Amino acid sequence: MSDNSTSTEKPATGIPALVQKVMKLKPVRVFQHYASNGGPLMAAGMSYQALFAVFAALWAGFSIAGLVLASNRPLLEELISVISSAVPGLIGDGGAVDADALLNTPALSWSSAIALVGLVFTALGWLASARDAIRRIFSVGPDTTFFLLLKLKDAGLALGFGIVLVVSAGISIGSTTLIGLAFDLFGIDNTSGFAVVVARIVGLLIAFALDALVLLVFYRVLTGIRIPFRRVISGALIGAAALGVLKALGGLLLGGASNNPLIASFAVIAGLLIFFNLICQVILITAAWISVGVDDVGLDVRGLSPEQLEAEAELKHAEARVVVAAAERQRLEDELRDARGLRRRGLSRKLKAAVREESRLKDETPTPR
Repeated sequence: MSDNSTSTEKPATGIPALVQKVMKLKPVRVFQHYASNGGPLMAAGMSYQALFAVFAALWAGFSIAGLVLASNRPLLEELISVISSAVPGLIGDGGAVDADALLNTPALSWSSAIALVGLVFTALGWLASARDAIRRIFSVGPDTTFFLLLKLKDAGLALGFGIVLVVSAGISIGSTTLIGLAFDLFGIDNTSGFAVVVARIVGLLIAFALDALVLLVFYRVLTGIRIPFRRVISGALIGAAALGVLKALGGLLLGGASNNPLIASFAVIAGLLIFFNLICQVILITAAWISVGVDDVGLDVRGLSPEQLEAEAELKHAEARVVVAAAERQRLEDELRDARGLRRRGLSRKLKAAVREESRLKDETPTPR
């Protein structure tokens, strides 16, 4: 009877059918995956740590850049411009950091060098937190690499990010110069609306490429997860586009924070916290997008050996047998409560056998590693 009723069940229509279709959409599944893995909570922690890390990175970075690029003031100024556009409200008039203070960062002494080491570890701590959060989004355990090697890896990545910022500043200067020469060649006024739009588009493309590169390194190198390049590059491009939108709206976020009289005294810091929280959420939501896409095609990104995969399959099979045995035991217990006479005696024997079988299967189930 139940089989016939099941076979004749009609597919859902109307609102239930619409809900089923919506729940199957990839964006919906991505946000469910992000939320179920603690994404919002991890993003909140990352943003709080990012607030301290960015100030530490600024002081450490410009202490070193002041030594290396001391003779190239225009490049230093363009570097500040790149950072300011990447994090609205961080540097400049009304920002958290004065641009002149960065340009005039004192040379390193023994005492400042010791302080610099502490600041570097503060900045590297955010990279470690980001790695753990992204790995959790991918349902991968913590990185078991020796912690000193991880710190060296993080330091190398931080140095690489700094070099990329300097290179992007140089590219920005070079592109501005080339665009100016091209406009002069064709007789176009550099202050015209067309020239301003072209320069703006070039700047946005440079920022987009930089964001995509950083996200690509985050998901592929920082985490140590073996994600197929085609999957990670598509996610990095989506994430870079989202970051670009956030940067464009950064001024509105800071304006909204400054208009709140309750936080007017620390509006800049509050605005930065909000901005960093959104940035961290984009990073983790993009990771969830990649993770769901990888799961959809049946790829395993945990880097397990064939022996580990076989052991995992055996464990799942054994656990499934235990679940079936427990369900059978529960069914017999339910029937036994209402049984009488000979039927009750027969069910008692079956129940004892089911309990023994369940116990045996539990004993044979391997311990998870």
